[in-house]
Amino acid sequence: MGCSGCSTGRGCSTSEGGSGGCSGGCSSGGCNKLNVYDWLANMELPSGQKKFDVVEVRFKNSRKEYFRNINDLPLVVGEVVAVEGSPGHDIGIVSLTGELVKLQLKKRSISAEDPAMKKLYRKAKQADVEKWQEAQAAEQDTMIRSRQIAAGLKLNMKISDVEYQGDKAKAIFYYTAEERVDFRELIKILAEQFRVRIEMRQIGARQEASRVGGIGSCGRELCCSTWLTDFRSVTTGAARYQQLSLNPQKLAGQCGKLKCCLNYELDTYLDALKDFPDSIDLEIQKGRARHQKTDIFKATFWYTFADEPDNFIPVPVARVKEVIAMNKNGQKPEILVAVSEQKAVEKQPDFENVVGQDSLTRFDNKNKNKKRKKKRSGGGGGNAVVRAGANPQQKTEQQQQRPKPQQQQNNQQDRNKQQDRRPQQNKPQTNPNAQQNRGPRPQNQQRRDQRDKKNQGPNTPPPISTPPPGV
Repeated sequence: MGCSGCSTGRGCSTSEGGSGGCSGGCSSGGCNKLNVYDWLANMELPSGQKKFDVVEVRFKNSRKEYFRNINDLPLVVGEVVAVEGSPGHDIGIVSLTGELVKLQLKKRSISAEDPAMKKLYRKAKQADVEKWQEAQAAEQDTMIRSRQIAAGLKLNMKISDVEYQGDKAKAIFYYTAEERVDFRELIKILAEQFRVRIEMRQIGARQEASRVGGIGSCGRELCCSTWLTDFRSVTTGAARYQQLSLNPQKLAGQCGKLKCCLNYELDTYLDALKDFPDSIDLEIQKGRARHQKTDIFKATFWYTFADEPDNFIPVPVARVKEVIAMNKNGQKPEILVAVSEQKAVEKQPDFENVVGQDSLTRFDNKNKNKKRKKKRSGGGGGNAVVRAGANPQQKTEQQQQRPKPQQQQNNQQDRNKQQDRRPQQNKPQTNPNAQQNRGPRPQNQQRRDQRDKKNQGPNTPPPISTPPPGV
């Protein structure tokens, strides 16, 4: 839930530091059970038409009542107001105003001109809100204590909720019971215990689930606590028509009764079953075909034979009607259904896998092995490619005679320069006459000497040799 007031069923404006409105953080419409979306809120009334003076006010959980705005107060949804109570006054939150209140009164069969309709006094003051919050804080302890008293009197009833009036002059006790309960002694004890006026209201199991709220097996909030107000009877026949297994644990809701949603699609199934014959067995020359199940939306019956119980044979509804008519005339067909030779059609994909997002090996480096093979076949230089019919030895000689690329030459020159710039500290002193004894210098060294002489101009000073350490 989106706020601290949701657990009490009161709304955001009842929490400490509330601003009198709801931020709408709850999926049920901002802590408002059985709320109505006011799609006429931002529309102006025609000139000369007076705004409807009846306001819908929400109290704890799903209890809503209608009050007449006798003072023509400008009210918006979420404001805390003081309304007429019996006795005293009550505090509630405005949940709906304007023309949509007329539709709600019509649904509940309430006359807008009823003179007995209660009045809306004023907007709640700070003292009213503080006393109201004090009454809310005592509701949980009151419910626990009242359950203990009812258990001590051995009453077959369950007190599910307690609601204090805004001025803390009256308390409403909601209970469920399977049979009539004599709670006159209980009322006397509760009145002496809590010093308030006691009112007992019996509700059903579905109304209890609506007030408490919760999450259904579908993962959504309960229908009875969000929008459903008409609790119709649900029978096991609704599950049979929809081909559902009669499992009480799956068919029962939070209230312990059959789920109300079993009636949602019942009319659709009943309309589809009008063209279906009764599920009876069929007689053919092979034997008796027993009915196993029915696929309503595919209009197909499934049959099996006694000698092949695992072989389910689908039979269309039209064929079933035809066989039934033949059996009534005393005829038995040779086969149950004609086996059509269906060619295996390869199903085309609905989409084209362009970038390989569904491949399990899309992160594998497929070119890794290919690069290794090319390096091995190319030797130390570039990749060697030998064409068909060519002499491999001749191809190798051509590669050796081929000049190196410009990038390789530049890299070689940089390495030569780095070798020339290395310090001569660790080199031992050699005899200048030893060069003549070693024979001719290597070709690469001669090239470097020639290049160094070219780089040195006529005015270039000779390099300064660093004396060895210890000199």
